[in-house]
Amino acid sequence: MADRGYTKMKLLYIKEYLEKASDEDNPVSVDDIADMLEDKGISCERKSIYSDVKTLKEYGMDIISVRQPKTGYCICSRDFELPELRLLIDAVQAANFITPKKTKELISKISTLCSGSQAKMLERQVYIEKRHKCTNEEIYYNIDIINRAIQSGKRISFTYIKRRLDMEESKVITDEKEFTVSPYAMIWNGDHYYLIGNNQKYDNLMHTRIDRMKKVEILEERARSFSEVSPYRSYFDSADYSGKIFNMFSGDTQTLEISCDSSILEEILDRFGTDATIRVGGSENRFMLITKCVVSEGLVSWVMQFGDKIEVIEPQSLRKKIKSRAEEIAALYS
Repeated sequence: MADRGYTKMKLLYIKEYLEKASDEDNPVSVDDIADMLEDKGISCERKSIYSDVKTLKEYGMDIISVRQPKTGYCICSRDFELPELRLLIDAVQAANFITPKKTKELISKISTLCSGSQAKMLERQVYIEKRHKCTNEEIYYNIDIINRAIQSGKRISFTYIKRRLDMEESKVITDEKEFTVSPYAMIWNGDHYYLIGNNQKYDNLMHTRIDRMKKVEILEERARSFSEVSPYRSYFDSADYSGKIFNMFSGDTQTLEISCDSSILEEILDRFGTDATIRVGGSENRFMLITKCVVSEGLVSWVMQFGDKIEVIEPQSLRKKIKSRAEEIAALYS
């Protein structure tokens, strides 16, 4: 190996070794580094290692020299701290739309962002087998295809999978339907990942679960502008949109006025944010919430889960739907 190549490779090997093997609880000594280099076929003097570590520090790596638990070097800070990696791993574990195979792959990649000993500690807390995960291995590629279609302003076609119960044979069967859609955004809501777009046959927005999509293809046709089927003009505000919908049911945006028991204030603020209008008054221990949201079957179900803690004042159409649903439930249990 030429001297120039030898120097470059030696420095890269030391950088990689420090990243993978060292942390504050597990420093690596100069002898450890020398042994590693020897395994790579590189012989060197101890003083050259000190010089290389100094160079890496000047490059910007946060390397410190410690004497406990043993004398050596370790990386003090990284791009991601352990609590941040824990959050990422927990999110991947909890996401039902990520298959078990891809879950393991992503967690393995996330674990490379810390030292080997830290990675083992993180992975000991990973439990995948008993979680309900989707089995559609295409989803990862579908996300990439949809994203490219959104960026290029093109329509997509796909096969959508839907399950239903065959009453005669008493079994679950799968139906497939073809769609052509103008894609606008992807939203992670609850346990699923959804595509928000426009079915070319209608003048509204549709939601489709990406884990139920197969054979996704980008078409040459230009996508329909979201300004024609939504209130957004300059860009599709996915954050605003997801904040107004319930359980991914589409519908018309209307002004919602509800009377809430003070005991569910936290739940109301978590759902609508602190920007929603809240007024105290009227009945004792209750407050009024006024906001805009999509009135749909999803909103009906959301309101009903609180029982008598929420009373819908407006719109009247929603009030009637909830009354009708409550009567149906009462009749079922009478």
